[in-house]
Formats: sequence, structure tokens, C-alpha cells
Amino acid sequence: MRYRKFGKTGEMVSILGFGCMRLPLIIPGGDQSKINEELAQDLIRFAIDNGVNYIDTAYPYHGTGMGSAGQSEPFVGKVLRDGYRSKVKLATKLPGWLVKSEADMDRLLDQQLQRLETWHIDFYLVHALGKNSWSRLRDMGILKFLDKAISDGRIRYAGFSYHDKEENFREIVDSYNWSFCQIQYNYMDEDYQAGKKGLIYAAGKGLGITIMEPLRGGKLAVNMPEEVANAFRKADDSRTPAEWALGWLWNHPEVSVILSGMNSMEQLKDNLKAADNSTERPFTGIDHEVIKEVRDIFRKRTKIGCTSCSYCMPCPSGVNIPGCFELFNNYHIFGREETYRMLSPSQRASSCTECGNCETQCPQALAIPELLKEVAKVFEV
Repeated sequence: MRYRKFGKTGEMVSILGFGCMRLPLIIPGGDQSKINEELAQDLIRFAIDNGVNYIDTAYPYHGTGMGSAGQSEPFVGKVLRDGYRSKVKLATKLPGWLVKSEADMDRLLDQQLQRLETWHIDFYLVHALGKNSWSRLRDMGILKFLDKAISDGRIRYAGFSYHDKEENFREIVDSYNWSFCQIQYNYMDEDYQAGKKGLIYAAGKGLGITIMEPLRGGKLAVNMPEEVANAFRKADDSRTPAEWALGWLWNHPEVSVILSGMNSMEQLKDNLKAADNSTERPFTGIDHEVIKEVRDIFRKRTKIGCTSCSYCMPCPSGVNIPGCFELFNNYHIFGREETYRMLSPSQRASSCTECGNCETQCPQALAIPELLKEVAKVFEV
């Protein structure tokens, strides 16, 4: 495993981190709160045994919605028993949307410490910040709270994850002595949200950089169109699509750690191998040309920029929003009929009542009700 310095913290973190938002489920595609704990524990401990020392989770992961406490944190707490806690840097996030007062910040952090069975959190993030959420939390006293939590030892370093425009990102970076931040970045999203400009700006301020959605919810790793597969072969047919995507990110010196939500041993071993084989050399000119060609192919085919993060769920009407969008994109990318008919009537796009709840939660700022109408036109007419 390779390690990099995590910005101004001076900590050395593995270039591959384990993201605990998409752990394997008892029934694949089923209830998100029902984690396949035996398999998930094997995966996380195997990763740690092979050098991964950055474990990332959050309050709502593997729950029934953003307003509820999920099962990821307590599960991670159990996995890190038997001496594994001392081997890793543990990251989790304050659910700012649940905060109504400064007292709530303390209450939630203390609850998370109990759920994670630990006396401190190494890297504590304010979850999913944007312009509006940051203004609200700042006025509520979050800077004082973070200073206090660091001072009393409950957290070691303060950071934030970001979902908003690049121009607002700089304001947040400059508003506090952050140690690190987490942004969405991959070869399809150079100019999305914080983007490359934000990456360079934050790194220039000494922040450690954690990357989320490096494979865009797995879409840059599997079931490649033949055009994309041919493009990759031009330069090196020994690298998998995932290796291309991860390698492109590791080629950025500003990137400290890449989070991957690995839910099978095959995925984990492939990513560990990619990390071990990664080098610090810049991509060749051919490599850059290949990535550009692949990016252009995907942009022409992808209709909806959903990453399947499931922040929009659960839908009050029962619509499987990420599932509908995935099937819609697959239909356009791969040119074949997908298994939309396997969705129950309530899960289908036409069941949307346009309540708007999903749009307020979507990190990608998608016009979800309107997009669901497009899905229904393709699959339900």
C-alpha cells in the first residue's frame, strides 16, 4: 500500500480508503439498513490487514433516509473491535441538517462516539456543506463547537464534505482553519461542484484532500461500452477501467486519499492491486488522449448525472429514484432494454407526485421530478 501526507495534519494516509456508504446487503438491492455483516466485516478487515488505514462512514449511511440514524456507524464500531481501531484513521460526519442549536452538535457527536465505540474521531467532517447550509451552521456557532471538540479531544481534525458550486467552495475553505475536505472528483467531473479549481485551491491552503465518487457510483468501472473498451486498449489493455479511473486521480499530487465503496472481495482485491501498482509518474500524452476520448463517449451517452448516492431516498411515494435513473442511463449507454419491468408499480417513475422532497436532498442538484417524467416516457408509454 502506498501512503501520502494528509495536508497540514502531517498524518500519513493510505491512498485507498474504505467508504462505508455502499456496504454489501443481505439482499442485494434490498433494504439498505440490512447490511451483510459477515461479508462486510471480512472486507473491511481484509482491507486494513492489507494496509488501508482510512475508514469513512457517516451518521445516515445504511439508514432509511437522511433524517434517521443509519446502521453504518454502529457496524463500523463493531468491525473495529479486536485491535483494529488502533490501526486506522476513522472519519465520520456531523449531519448538519439535523442541527437546530449548538447543543445539538454536542449531542450528535457524543452519540456518534458511542455508536462507533471510540473515545475520539480522527477526521470529523461537517457533512454535505453548501452555501446555505454553511451560513446556517456558522450562525449557529459551529466554529466554536469544532474548536471545543478538538480542544477536549473528541475529534482530532475538522473538515467538511462539499456539494455546491465552485465559487462557494472557496468561501468555506477560507472561513475556518480546516485540516481537510472531501470533494466529488473523477475524470468525468473535473468541472463539477468544487472541481479541479477547488481541488487546487484547497490543496494550496494546506488541506488534505479526500475524494468521493471516484468511479461515479461504479459507472466508470463496469459494463463499459465497446467504444470505451477500445479506447482504453489503445494505450494499455492490461489496466481495468477502474484502474484507469483511480490512476487518473492518483496522478493528481493534490489528492491524498480516494474513497471506494467496495462491496465484494473481487472489487477490493482489484483496487488494492491498483493502489500497489500505482506510480507517481504523470500520464503519458497517449493516456491523456484516451481519457479525453472516453470522457467524450460517456458525455454523449449519459443522460442523467446521478451517482446513486441515495440521498434522495426514501421517496414518500415509494419511487426508486436512483434505480430508475440507472436503468434510464444504461438504456442510453448500452443500447439495450433493461429490467425496468422488475420494479414494482410504486417504484416506477410514474408514481412520482412531484412533492419536491428529493430535490432538496440531491447533491447533484438534479431536477428529479422532471427527469422522472423522461424515464416514464421511455419505459412506461
